[in-house]
Amino acid sequence: MSQNESPIIVGLDIGTTKIAAIAGRKNEFGKLEILGFGRANSNGVQHGQVLNIDQTIKAIQQALQNCQLSNPDLEINEVFVGIAGHHIKSLQTRGDMVRQDAENEIQPWEIEQLINNQRKTFIPAGDQIIDVIPQEFHVDNNPNVKEPVGVNGVKVGANFLILTGDRNAIRNINRSVERSGLVTKDLVLQPLASASAVMSDIDLEAGVAILDIGGGTSDLAVFYDGILKHTAVIPFGGENITNDIRLGLGVLKSQAEAMKVQFGSALADEAKANAYVTIPGLKGMPAKEISVKSLAGIIQARMSEILDFVTYHLKQVGLDSRQLNGGVILTGGGSQLKHLIQLTEYITGLNARIGLPNEHLAPNHIDELKKPMYSTCIGLILKGYNDYEQNYKVFTETFKRVEVPKSLTVNPSAANSLSSTKVEKQPAPTTLTPEQIGKRMKFWDRFKNNLIEIFSEEADNPLP
Repeated sequence: MSQNESPIIVGLDIGTTKIAAIAGRKNEFGKLEILGFGRANSNGVQHGQVLNIDQTIKAIQQALQNCQLSNPDLEINEVFVGIAGHHIKSLQTRGDMVRQDAENEIQPWEIEQLINNQRKTFIPAGDQIIDVIPQEFHVDNNPNVKEPVGVNGVKVGANFLILTGDRNAIRNINRSVERSGLVTKDLVLQPLASASAVMSDIDLEAGVAILDIGGGTSDLAVFYDGILKHTAVIPFGGENITNDIRLGLGVLKSQAEAMKVQFGSALADEAKANAYVTIPGLKGMPAKEISVKSLAGIIQARMSEILDFVTYHLKQVGLDSRQLNGGVILTGGGSQLKHLIQLTEYITGLNARIGLPNEHLAPNHIDELKKPMYSTCIGLILKGYNDYEQNYKVFTETFKRVEVPKSLTVNPSAANSLSSTKVEKQPAPTTLTPEQIGKRMKFWDRFKNNLIEIFSEEADNPLP
C-alpha cells in the first residue's frame, strides 16, 4: 500500500488522568508518521469509566484543539476510541457452522459469518458485546487450524473470546465522542490496543502478558501460541497509588503525585534509608519531613496487589512461568516507576521489560510520543489500520480522507525554523521541485516546533 492510498487514522484515548488524540498515517515502510498530537487533563472519568459527560466533552475538545495547534492543516472527524473499566468482562464460547457449499474451499465471508453468529450469544442483561475474537479454528476433525480460509471441509468452527461491557458505560463514551463533534469508527479494548503498540510477532509466538498500568485501572492481555487467551481489567492504577500516598503521609493530592513521580520507587529495599523529602506546611504550619523509604513502602504495597492480580489471572488460564517465554511487558504511565521491573519479576516469576511504542513509529518524532503512556493511543491507530487493510473496499467508500503532504521527514539543519507557508492539499507529483520540497520541509518543521512549544509550556513543576 502506498502512502498516498493510506488514510489518516486518529486514536482517542479517554483515560482517567488524561485524554490523548493522535493522528497518524503509515508511510511506505509501514511505520506510523504522527501528523497531529494533543492531550488534555481528564476530569470526568473515574476508573476508566465516563461519569461526567460534560467534563469529558470539554477535555476531548481541549485535546482536539491541541491536536489542531500541532498541525493546523489536519481535519479530524472520525476516531478509534479505547474502552476500559472494571465493567469489562470476557467469556469463552464455541461455535460451529455446516457449510452450504462443501465442494469448494472455505471463503473469507464464511469466517465472517461464523464470527457474526457469535454476536447472538446470550449475555447478562445490561451488557453489550464489544468484540468477538476467534481463537483456535477447527475444520471437520482437524483441530488447531491457524488459517481456515482455503481449507476444504464440511464443517468449520472455532473457540471464541467474547468481550462485553456495561451498556450504559459504552453509551456514555459514545455520547461524549458524538457531542464533541466526532464519529466513533470503532470501540477497541484498551489492553488490545496497547498490545498492538508494544508487542512484536516474536512476542506473540513466545507467549506474553501485557500489563497496561493506567491512571484508574490496570489492563491485562495474555497471548499464548499466537492467539489472545485472556483479558482482564484490574480495578487499581496510578491514582490509587497517589491516594495511598496522600492518606498514608497526610499530604495534598498534588504533593503526593509529585512525590510519586520524582522520588517514588516500587521497591522499599532499594530506597535510601537516610533520604527525606521536605513538604511545605499549610498556612503557617511547620514543614513535613517525608522518608523516601516510607514513600517506597506505600507504593510497593499497592503495586504488589496489582501484580498479585496478574499472577491470579495467569493461573486461571493455566499459564505459569514456564509457558510464557516472552514474560511480562509493562506499559502505560504507571510503568515508569523506578524498580518496577524487579518487583514484577519477583512476584510473577517471569522476565519483565518496559513496552514502548517506538517499534511502530517512524523516526524523528519528539521523545514525548515515545513514552509508554501513549501506547494505547498509538495502538488504536494500528488497530484502525488493521480494520482498514481487512476491509479495504468498504473502508475507502466510507472513510473521510484527509490529504496531507507526502514527505514528512525532519531536516536537522532546518529543525529550528518556523514558517507560515500554507501547504497545498493536493496529490504529490511524481517529481518534486526544490520549491515544493522546501514547502514540505517547512510544514513538518512547523508541526514539530508546535509540539515542542506545547510541551515546554506543560513542563512538570518541581516540588515547592
